[in-house]
Amino acid sequence: MPARTARPRRLRAGLAQLAFMLAGLGAGLAAPRIAWGPRAPSAPVTDALLSIGIGLLGAVALIFSLLFLVVQWVMSTFMPRLMLFRDDPFIWRTFGFALGLVVFCVTAALAIGRSPEVSAVVPVLAMLALFVLLVLLRALLLRAFAAIQLVPALSTIADHGRTVLTALYAAPRLDSPQLPPVRTTVVWKQPPAVLQRVETADLIDAATAANVTIVLRENPGATLHHGCHLADVHGGELPEDAVLGGLVVGTERTFEQDPLLALRLLADIALRALSSAVNDPATAVQAIDELEDLLRWVAETRLEPLRVTDNAGVDRLVVHLPGWEEFVRTGVDDIAFAARSPMVVTGLRDSLRRVRDRATPEHVELLDRWLARLDDQLAQL
Repeated sequence: MPARTARPRRLRAGLAQLAFMLAGLGAGLAAPRIAWGPRAPSAPVTDALLSIGIGLLGAVALIFSLLFLVVQWVMSTFMPRLMLFRDDPFIWRTFGFALGLVVFCVTAALAIGRSPEVSAVVPVLAMLALFVLLVLLRALLLRAFAAIQLVPALSTIADHGRTVLTALYAAPRLDSPQLPPVRTTVVWKQPPAVLQRVETADLIDAATAANVTIVLRENPGATLHHGCHLADVHGGELPEDAVLGGLVVGTERTFEQDPLLALRLLADIALRALSSAVNDPATAVQAIDELEDLLRWVAETRLEPLRVTDNAGVDRLVVHLPGWEEFVRTGVDDIAFAARSPMVVTGLRDSLRRVRDRATPEHVELLDRWLARLDDQLAQL
């Protein structure tokens, strides 16, 4: 089987909305059958349900308008690749809930039909669902407001980065057992794609069944080009399809398992702030502050490949991850090259000094070289 393609967000969102609509349809059809509770005349209940259902179409339009405006704002202000608000499941769930409530109100009104009476529980449920929707819309507005502000956006990116780094590097192993010889080499033979996620459980099961060890040469977040060396199979034979079936690829990088994405986004925000069109060094310094926290976490961590074992403790999957030089190159190089403001150069130098104070010995040399360069650069400004 070929590598899995990440399910498009629009498809996932559509399935969630369909589930809400089906739930609303089922609840609406069941509404006339509710026999418990006091009874109410059906005519005013039907009118109220139709009014709520039609009026909620405005709420649906509001959600789409927010999505469009926030995405456009973020693309023009921060960067075109920052899609945190677009990818937030809360948006699509709120949209789906609104659609489900519309379907419930309209379906219940039609199902009641000419019945003389209906349980008072039906309008009460509609009002409770409407109240829940109002709460969700308020939360959505607050999220939209936070998404267009600099500090919340930077904090959210950094939080995602810390989560990924903690998952990938939290428990490095001191031992590195010798692997058997390479028996199979897996080459990427498809058009360029981004490796978004490694399905660890699937690869472990395949490797255990074949008594082999899979070594992935590309880490999540890397772009796979046609003909690139993707993986090695040690100790036995394993079909390429078994390896590719455990990889999820797509068209863009995601936060799921990408250790460099948060640093890349923060550096890009700083670079845009340093451009001649924007010229906002204070924003660049704020981005550097968040970069410092991520670099400090990495600097005091032993960076080793991710090794996953089976139930017997045998290495079955090894994933090569970025090293210290790649983190520094992603988070520091471009900013240092573009910085022409004493505020930015000083902020970057001070941040790297604090990172150096927490760094392990093997990470100090690269930081010393960068600190010397920044001192020279600051002297020339």
